[in-house]
Amino acid sequence: MRIVVLGLPGAGKGTQASRIAEKLDIPHLSTGDMLRAAVQSRTCIDKKAKAVMERGELVPDQLVVAAVIERIARSDARRGFVLDGFPRTIAQAEAFDDLLHTRGLELDHAIELQVDEQILLTRVMARAREARERGEQVRADDNHETLRIRLDAYKKQTAPLIDYYRSKDILKSIDGLQPIDTVTENVFRVIRRTMLKGCRGDQRAHE
Repeated sequence: MRIVVLGLPGAGKGTQASRIAEKLDIPHLSTGDMLRAAVQSRTCIDKKAKAVMERGELVPDQLVVAAVIERIARSDARRGFVLDGFPRTIAQAEAFDDLLHTRGLELDHAIELQVDEQILLTRVMARAREARERGEQVRADDNHETLRIRLDAYKKQTAPLIDYYRSKDILKSIDGLQPIDTVTENVFRVIRRTMLKGCRGDQRAHE
């Protein structure tokens, strides 16, 4: 099962991606984690990414896509993977699809966690306030200004992926403002439908 999780910053993508990965026993892949791992990696691709990061520049799409493709080629991703934070742009999505096709693969799902922007801002501010009240460290991006910048960047760069994956008939949208466990239940309801269709297809192929 090959899955991409989409949604506004703070929508709960990481939480749901982790639950999918654990349940299906497939790796949860985050581009942020992969690029940070480049600092200690010795592969050609990651060395190039590391050099770009050390200069404080944005890693070019082709390097990000290549790093993802290299990662999903590992044995633990043979049965699938769930991507969180990638792709971020149409260009990345198209390049990723092209590279998947060269391997005879395709995505099974693009799962969008839908959230109201204003409610999301309120939730994040409440989370930051509660953390301060408990004497805990507040996440660096849990402030109105930073989150607004991230939301604007998402709308300009990543939101167009919704229509892109809808046109491929693999987009499923889920209300991300429901309780976390309810969101998870709905995510797996979508996944189970695809798995059942696959089983039925296999049965027909053998008849």
